[in-house]
Amino acid sequence: MKKARPIVKGKLVDEQTRCIHYHSERDIIAIKFKCCKTYYPCYFCHEEVADHRSLRWTKDEWKMKAILCGNCGNELTIHQYMTCHSQCPYCDASFNPGCQNHYHLYFEID
Repeated sequence: MKKARPIVKGKLVDEQTRCIHYHSERDIIAIKFKCCKTYYPCYFCHEEVADHRSLRWTKDEWKMKAILCGNCGNELTIHQYMTCHSQCPYCDASFNPGCQNHYHLYFEID
């Protein structure tokens, strides 16, 4: 039996989690926000749709599954995502390497 994908909220463009803010071929991840345990394609979608401020995941929480691959539907831990070299470890789909520039919005970084 195929596992159901988590629900992704926000201003989605397609089923691979692209949104109106980020919709290139490689923009295929969604991030579970710590504050509401809900997946959104990006920080902007969370700001526009959620009724609360976002919280960042702390380093001791990087073992949590909080990244959804929009290609295969597998969930990655934060640590897996941050060390996967912009490629899904399950299906080899390419993620946008520019997302690294936004880690500080989602994760506490040194």
